[in-house]
Amino acid sequence: MKIRALIALAALLFVSGIVVAHERGDVTPRVDRRQARQERRIEAGVENGQLTAAELARLEAQQARIERHEARVKADGEVTGRERASLHIHQDKASTDIARKKLNRRQAGDDR
Repeated sequence: MKIRALIALAALLFVSGIVVAHERGDVTPRVDRRQARQERRIEAGVENGQLTAAELARLEAQQARIERHEARVKADGEVTGRERASLHIHQDKASTDIARKKLNRRQAGDDR
C-alpha cells in the first residue's frame, strides 16, 4: 500500500512540474511524454508484481535523476540540441532498465 501511495505522490509531483514548466514556456513535450510513459510502465510493474520494492526504489531514483537533469537543462530557458540528446540518452537507459527489471523473473515479495 505504501508503494502505491509513493507512486501516486511521485506522479502528482511530476505532473505539477510539467504544468509549471509549461506556464514558463520552456517545455520539452517529447521528453515529458516519454517520462510519463516510463512512470506508467513502472506503476504497471508494481501493480502486476513484476517489480520488487528494491527495483521500484532504483527505478524511481533513476526517474528522479532524469527529472532533475531536465530541470537543469531548462533552467536557462533554452534547450539545445545537445542537451535534448543527453536527455534522450538518459531516457533510453531508463527504458532499458525498466524492461530488464520487469522481465528478470523476480517478483514482489522475493527476498533476492
